[in-house]
Amino acid sequence: MPSLNPTIIEDEHWRHGFAFVDDEKLVRIHYIDCPSSSSKEKGVILLIHGYPNTSYQWRHVITPFSKAGYRVIACDYRGAGDSSHPKGGYDKVTVADDLYKVVHDHLHITSSIHVVGQDIGGMVAHAYAASHSAHTRSVMFGECPLPGGDPYESFKNAPSMWHFVFQQQLDLPELLTQDREAIYIKHFYDRLCYNPTGITPRDVEHYAASFRQPGGMRAGFELYRAFAQDALDNVKMLKADGQLKMPAAALCGEMSLLLEVAEEQTRQFYEKVEEVIVEQSGHWTAEENPQDFVKKVVGFVEKYDS
Repeated sequence: MPSLNPTIIEDEHWRHGFAFVDDEKLVRIHYIDCPSSSSKEKGVILLIHGYPNTSYQWRHVITPFSKAGYRVIACDYRGAGDSSHPKGGYDKVTVADDLYKVVHDHLHITSSIHVVGQDIGGMVAHAYAASHSAHTRSVMFGECPLPGGDPYESFKNAPSMWHFVFQQQLDLPELLTQDREAIYIKHFYDRLCYNPTGITPRDVEHYAASFRQPGGMRAGFELYRAFAQDALDNVKMLKADGQLKMPAAALCGEMSLLLEVAEEQTRQFYEKVEEVIVEQSGHWTAEENPQDFVKKVVGFVEKYDS
């Protein structure tokens, strides 16, 4: 299969920064801020990466979104990449609140934004929309069974989701993956991809270097250990506020194992739902087929630009 990926990695318009998100200034979030290259900015897109990824997941799509007229913010959420690796706070409401503080409080973006997340980032995107609905113009998420949703309850103990159980154990996952970080995370990339050129050996090593940092693997596992709390939070917010009213898209790869449940679970939490499918892609949509990812995301969000 020919590569679907351009060679875009970074350009001079990307601005890297850090923002403290706690009063004690112990948790620092790294972000990339890329302005719209259009004379008139259409809106802001917040990209939320998954596991085992960092903001590097968006390397091929940040500049194309900018060229399409959008300001793009891509963060390493707590515990990932160049952000801090604190002991706690990995429930998705807290992770989403970190990103809100970066976008709203630090970057002073007060108008509502488009929130896009995949995998764990999809869980965070939903938490962002539910916790900060006034700041969310639209939300696109997928490639994750959302804790508290019916598909999650059906899938969480399935053999295909073995890592949910393994990574929630205390201490053992850290011990067994120490000095084997690249082997372990590459298994996820290989098992869930359709286009094997989407994540190259160079990309695997980039991710592995990030997860070799002190606390890197632990922080990733803590995201999974928080699933029980995430389920409680999602159900509680749904009962308290009802289905969310902002436009929502179930965003999945054409060949994804989760495609069959994506729209169903999104309709459980949102009133207005579309299914958006990235062609010739498995789980890692923005890396396997970045051109179609950009096309499909822009096609959805531009309908709701103010």
